[in-house]
Amino acid sequence: MSKELVKAMQVLEEEKGISRQVIKEALESALALAYKKNYDQAQNVEVQFDENKGTIKVYSVKEVVETNYDSTLEISLEEALKINRAYEIGDKIKFEVTPKDFGRIATQTAKHVIMQRIREAERENIFEEFSQYVDEIMTGTVERQDHRFIYVNIGRVEAIMPLGEQIPSEQFEPDQRIKVYVAKVDKTSKGPQIVVSRAHNDFLRRLFEQEVPEIYDGTVEVMAIAREAGDRAKVAVRSRDKNIDPVGTCVGPRGQRVQAIVNELNGENMDIIEWNEDPVVFIQNALSPAQVFKVDFNEEAHACIVVVPDNQLSLAIGKRGQNARLAARLTTYKIDIKSESSYADYLEEQAALALEAQAAAEAAQDQDSTDDSVVEARDQAVEAEEAVLEAEPASDQ
Repeated sequence: MSKELVKAMQVLEEEKGISRQVIKEALESALALAYKKNYDQAQNVEVQFDENKGTIKVYSVKEVVETNYDSTLEISLEEALKINRAYEIGDKIKFEVTPKDFGRIATQTAKHVIMQRIREAERENIFEEFSQYVDEIMTGTVERQDHRFIYVNIGRVEAIMPLGEQIPSEQFEPDQRIKVYVAKVDKTSKGPQIVVSRAHNDFLRRLFEQEVPEIYDGTVEVMAIAREAGDRAKVAVRSRDKNIDPVGTCVGPRGQRVQAIVNELNGENMDIIEWNEDPVVFIQNALSPAQVFKVDFNEEAHACIVVVPDNQLSLAIGKRGQNARLAARLTTYKIDIKSESSYADYLEEQAALALEAQAAAEAAQDQDSTDDSVVEARDQAVEAEEAVLEAEPASDQ
């Protein structure tokens, strides 16, 4: 058994990447459990496996106490001193108790526990390895697909791409190689679960880093992304170097850079706009390709009314409201788009409402004044009546 274990440890270390120390500790723990199960539950047992000699020894560990000891767990100081005069109270003494038939029983009992510990160690290795790839792009091979997930082989493990992380328009064939974004790595009872995505905003961010060196080195920054995966995306960029045009840099010569990203995303349309710290300019840019006439802010509500020429209204809103929706996500403002003519009507309505409110306020003020006069007259009448009542007894006298 011992020689086979040593060989197995070597194979596991070489092929599975599990250190010998981890395997040795798992083995010794399992053998201690095996001994206690088959021989003596009460003992404090320690097992030592010598890799070099290939030997397994079982020890009963007892603590040195003064008197009144439990013989299975303790030894009196008097008895301990007979073994070695150096022992003191609190010391631990090991007594070998290896049974002659322990090899057979240990092999049968410990196998399951050893394999379980080894699996746990291997899972931990995988978790630590792939946790380093979170927020990165990896290339994998599509293995299969069901109604919930696409299963992607990314090396030592199979990652899952949930429905919400998939681009709805994409279809893949088995064995097809694809790029994926590692969204997270979770620990589960069945081992590490790696969740990958192609719909995540940061997948697009990483693709830009791969295709645009100026983004990778920090000269150009991706400031915000709004995306309806597979259909259209808006990407706001800015340059740290005033001599570099951030939009042109991302588009690339003859559009080659952005086209490479569009191809990777199977035709997802890409609007690259220049970010600006002035929200008016940023919102105007975000609604591109529509022209913006005016931006009217309500900072308290973090909202704005955007006025566009009448012939630009449909373009500004976009198909099924997509352009306006993406612009709102990109800028984080609630955007209400109006044409110039409807905005004029809106201003008239607001003016009329303001006049009505003013008239109502004035009427309320007049009513308050009238009410005050009535109360004052009533008070004066009461005072006069009281004066009369006070005067009548004096007249009778």
